[in-house]
Amino acid sequence: MKKSIADIDFAKSDGLVPVIVQDANTKDVLTLAYSNKESLELTKKTGNSWFWSRSRNKLWMKGEESGNTQKVKEILVDCDSDAIIYLVEPSGPACHTGEKVCFHNNLDK
Repeated sequence: MKKSIADIDFAKSDGLVPVIVQDANTKDVLTLAYSNKESLELTKKTGNSWFWSRSRNKLWMKGEESGNTQKVKEILVDCDSDAIIYLVEPSGPACHTGEKVCFHNNLDK
């Protein structure tokens, strides 16, 4: 089923929805970020991953500082319209530490 930005339920969590970023080819989960309506619109318009930074309280495009951009190939919306997956082609590591994925730490037992 096709969804539009108007269908996304940003109201459930203070105007933000979680975005799982997944490699379109390998299906590796690269990161989890948050999107507001404006960042989702920018993602659709530019084809690059845009997010809302909760710590910096501003919009940001993945790779604007590092050069490690993510070309969005497809956007998937969950059944409740309150979470999103970006299927991307990354041009470098997803993590700011230089790791390929942000989920590279094991939780101690």
